[in-house]
Amino acid sequence: MKILLVDDEVELTDPLTRLLKREGYEVDVADNGVAGAQLALENNYDLLILDWMLPHKSGLEICQELRSRSLTTPVLFLTAKDTVDDRVLGLDAGADDYLVKPFQLRELLARVRALLRRYANLVEQTPGRLKVADLELDSENQLAYRRGRAIELSEKEIKLLEYFMRHPGQLLTHEEIHRYLWIDKEQPSSNVLAALIRLLRRKITKKDENILIHTVYGKGYRFGE
Repeated sequence: MKILLVDDEVELTDPLTRLLKREGYEVDVADNGVAGAQLALENNYDLLILDWMLPHKSGLEICQELRSRSLTTPVLFLTAKDTVDDRVLGLDAGADDYLVKPFQLRELLARVRALLRRYANLVEQTPGRLKVADLELDSENQLAYRRGRAIELSEKEIKLLEYFMRHPGQLLTHEEIHRYLWIDKEQPSSNVLAALIRLLRRKITKKDENILIHTVYGKGYRFGE
């Protein structure tokens, strides 16, 4: 699991980063809002932990920007703002949870675990099956279903589609997809991935259906309506 922590208080980010890494999470850290927003948009995170008050761009603005781009990555706000109006403002901006400073690190860990479980449950419906929008994937039987029609897929197409469906709304870079689909010794040329994407997109999208695999030119792909 990969977490982005955006906070300008080193006395908080240092111990929190060490704690999260001890728990097995991969952690990136930014100390201002502009850098945090850029990392959040360019990378694939399972959770964002954002301070509300940040240099250059607030955590609230980062959250609003992500939601305006239909990114569903869960967001946990860390803030000294503790009024009901502040909490409502944060939640309305798209935050999933809210923790008021000062707090106990063990409470933050519990909230991180809860958000990651909740997000996983939104994507994974039943064991071996995933559903995003009107597309359902049965990876065990190597089939996808859309509007009642069965779609046969190759093993590589199944693996690619499962990767997309486990990260809806997130930008997946060419490099990330390559690393996931192929081991280093069998890395194909760049046009192999593009051809695989075209074939998968054609299989899961008929003329009257919404496109689910979107190209982010020069960077990668985003999955969702």
